[in-house]
Amino acid sequence: MSTYVASEDRYERLEYGSCGNSGLNLPRISLGLWQNFGGDRDFEGQRRILRRAFDLGVFHFDLANNYGPPPGSAEENLGRILARDLKPYRDELVITTKAGWVMGPGPHQQGGSRKYLLSSLDRSLERMGLDHVDIFYSHRPDPDTPLEETLMALHHAVVSGRAMYAGISSYGPTLSRLAAEIMHDLGTPLIAHQPSYSMLNRWVEDGLLDVASDKGMGVVAFSPLAQGLLTDRYLDGTVPADSRAGVGRPSWRDNMLTEPVLERARALHEIASRRGQTLAQMAIAWVLRDQGPRTVTTALIGASSVEQLEQNLVAVENTDFTDEELRDIDRWAVDSDINIWRRATDFMG
Repeated sequence: MSTYVASEDRYERLEYGSCGNSGLNLPRISLGLWQNFGGDRDFEGQRRILRRAFDLGVFHFDLANNYGPPPGSAEENLGRILARDLKPYRDELVITTKAGWVMGPGPHQQGGSRKYLLSSLDRSLERMGLDHVDIFYSHRPDPDTPLEETLMALHHAVVSGRAMYAGISSYGPTLSRLAAEIMHDLGTPLIAHQPSYSMLNRWVEDGLLDVASDKGMGVVAFSPLAQGLLTDRYLDGTVPADSRAGVGRPSWRDNMLTEPVLERARALHEIASRRGQTLAQMAIAWVLRDQGPRTVTTALIGASSVEQLEQNLVAVENTDFTDEELRDIDRWAVDSDINIWRRATDFMG
């Protein structure tokens, strides 16, 4: 490929705004490398997606230490793409990573201990070829580690220069409030919370969005498409061979694709059609809808192709909903038992 030069109008394509009570800005839609960027996927395809994303105003790339497969390979691939294409733009990029879920064997390859979090961050930086990330998250609460120890590790990551900011992911509202208060006292405020949120998984509306607003945390909502359930892939009841359900990704559960879920998706698809959107576009727009001080900062989407990326970014062109549309959506946008992170969020609420 020829030398990459970013589009000159990249900041005119997508709105962006502050992440919580900080000076860090995020685009309304960000790109997550959870799926489709591991060592099992075409590297040149990954390059095309990331370059096109940046050209279209997506400057926030989100990872975790265990993203792959195999674990760590998504960070390695991003490191290769940074070296080949995006290194000149590093100061424009927001690159974030996390640690908390299982990375390898043994007691110090998961959880919230200082040993695991800081050693994991060092390995993440090595894989990406960076000297710092912009946000380092505790990926989940750990009932076996004192909360203060986990938060001191985040604090140290920032004061040592390995991260610019700190955040948490999949913490429930009670624990999030406590974590925010402890970090504020340490002098390293939490600026971001990364929870799952979609029309089929609305748990954040029961207190967490209020806590995030009260404590100055931006909300980085992941899985707004409910792992593909809120797309047109399954509407006819069949399972495409290349879909998450068809491939059998570890994050997929067989109980997700049930007739009641399909009925809800089909009804929501009809509402989206009346709005002139695809179901996926409406699902992203709905997550980004105006909720006053509880409004989500950015929706974190994945992409398996440039075409899919471009189609889903169109969602930001219509994030306004009438009261009637919201009432219609609420009939079908109900909890569908797809929150595979619930065990983590239930810890201390």
